[in-house]
Amino acid sequence: MRKPIIAGNWKMNNTASEGVALVNAIAPLVKEANCDVVVCVPAIDIPAVSEALKGTNIDLGAENVHFAEKGAYTGEISATMLLEYGVKYVIIGHSERRQYFGETDETVNKRTLTALKAGLTPIVCIGESLEEREGGKTEEVLATQIHEGLKDIEDITKIVIAYEPVWAIGTGKTATAEQANETIAFIRKTVGEMFCSKCAEKLRIQYGGSMNAGNCKELMAMPEIDGGLIGGASLKAPDFATIVNFDK
Repeated sequence: MRKPIIAGNWKMNNTASEGVALVNAIAPLVKEANCDVVVCVPAIDIPAVSEALKGTNIDLGAENVHFAEKGAYTGEISATMLLEYGVKYVIIGHSERRQYFGETDETVNKRTLTALKAGLTPIVCIGESLEEREGGKTEEVLATQIHEGLKDIEDITKIVIAYEPVWAIGTGKTATAEQANETIAFIRKTVGEMFCSKCAEKLRIQYGGSMNAGNCKELMAMPEIDGGLIGGASLKAPDFATIVNFDK
């Protein structure tokens, strides 16, 4: 059985003090969760949130990591910097990073390999646009992102994949539970062919397209869906807790 993982992606929201207040509100609501719980926070919030999470069952995640150990990369953050504050997970290749900051399958791969080498667990995001889905190219796009973004990984079970249909992020649109399950099944099959089928069965694959308190139970009931990468709903303690406690 794959243990579900629910991860909040705060994006560019919450000052450090607001972040501390949010995790203080979330922690008592999720203390009996049967899944792994993660909050991925802006880099500037990491020190304060790291301290606030001590003694809780919530793990700390970052929203990005660079592939170099150090150097002239203004505005970036290294794996070593993240590790010093107890960061365990890191989002890599989010569609917004791809859209606004030039992230490519190649840089996703480099960042993923660096994160793994450092002992971080990458949450690698893949997904298709509305135009690509309507054009019947979903599987083609995802297969390319998998083959290019995950190549040279030694143990695929040490990452998490987040399937995030780009057309369902921040739009309020959501793939039906059946659509999400079917697409994630394709992702698992593709990973199995690239690595090994047993490894693919152990790999946790989240759904990341506007999962919320209202639709989480239906999505999480699907056999291929192992959790959620939660955007807007992760900024509200009651909503995030409802998703984390989907099985209650």
